[in-house]
Amino acid sequence: MKVTQISIFIENKSGRLAEVSRVLGEKDVNIRALSLADTSDFGILRLIVDNTDLAKETLKERGFTVSKTEVVAVEVPDCPGGLSSILQVLDTANVNVEYMYAFVERSAGNAVIIFRFDDVDQAIEVLQANGITVLPGERIYGI
Repeated sequence: MKVTQISIFIENKSGRLAEVSRVLGEKDVNIRALSLADTSDFGILRLIVDNTDLAKETLKERGFTVSKTEVVAVEVPDCPGGLSSILQVLDTANVNVEYMYAFVERSAGNAVIIFRFDDVDQAIEVLQANGITVLPGERIYGI
C-alpha cells in the first residue's frame, strides 16, 4: 500500500525545473503528481512517476541528487471537512504527518492526497483500521 516518490534537489535558478521535466519526458517517464518546496538557494521537487527506477537513474546520470521515499496515497472525502476527518483519525492515533500534497486524480468520488508520515506502516494500519482507503502504488503509477 506504499507509493514510491522520488525527491530531487535542484538549484533555485531559472531552467532547472524545465530541465528535470525535459529529461524525464525524453525517457517517456510520466509525472503523476508533484510538489515543489523551495528556499532562496535550492528546491526539493517531489515526484510520483510511472517508472521510478528509470526516472531516478536518468536524473542521477544528468547530475541531479535524487532519493526515494515511501509515501501513502489516501482517498479523502471530497467535501468540506473531508481532510479534517482523516487528520483527526491520525491525530487521535498520534501519527505525525510530515507533509502532504494533492494528487490530480479523483477516486470513487473522493480526492486523493499523498501523505508522508514519520511511521508509514503505523499510518497505514491506523487508516485501514478506520475504514479509510489507502491506494496501492500500482494504481497511482498507472493513472
